[in-house]
Amino acid sequence: MAKTSETIASIQLNSSNVAVAAAFSKDVLLNWLNGYNSGDDQAIEEFTVSCASYCLVSYVLGIGDRNSDNIMVKKMGQLFHIDFGHILGNFKSKFGIKREQVPFILTYDFIHVIQQGKTVNRKVWSFLPQHGNLFITLFALMLTAGFPELTSVKDIQYPKDSLALGKSEEEALKQFKQKFDEALRESCTTKVNWMVHTVLKDYGS
Repeated sequence: MAKTSETIASIQLNSSNVAVAAAFSKDVLLNWLNGYNSGDDQAIEEFTVSCASYCLVSYVLGIGDRNSDNIMVKKMGQLFHIDFGHILGNFKSKFGIKREQVPFILTYDFIHVIQQGKTVNRKVWSFLPQHGNLFITLFALMLTAGFPELTSVKDIQYPKDSLALGKSEEEALKQFKQKFDEALRESCTTKVNWMVHTVLKDYGS
């Protein structure tokens, strides 16, 4: 059966064998999607909505290890994450350096794809905070499930802070917008991390 999705790393490396060029080209992802969809707006919309959902959910859950081998895109446009070994802000380090320094992954090549669309569905940005107490209750119920990074009540503080519980809807939206701006501003840092990941993988690290 033909593969219906590819990792970001694979998409980039198939466009160039040079790690730097592969990681920093903003057109690679859009060209890949257009190659399977002939410029179909539906694929762009699918990417836009799934990317927005991914940004919000990965921020609230504090998903770590967000390298280019753990983020995949379906040929029809949906973006998704495949490794949930590190959550609630337990981000990995390499040589004592924190590898992930952004609240969520939002790179300029993602934005480049999104900008091709006619509309942007913004409802996703307010959905989770409106249902914050329900999500915290669900986290509390999972305390006995045996997850190594969710063992005590203090571990639930991370999603509480991410959801801005106790703040007004306006304050919560302002907090998330600040995180959005930070993720986009530090896009180059994400790209450097991805490039280093690719190089180290090639050397068997």
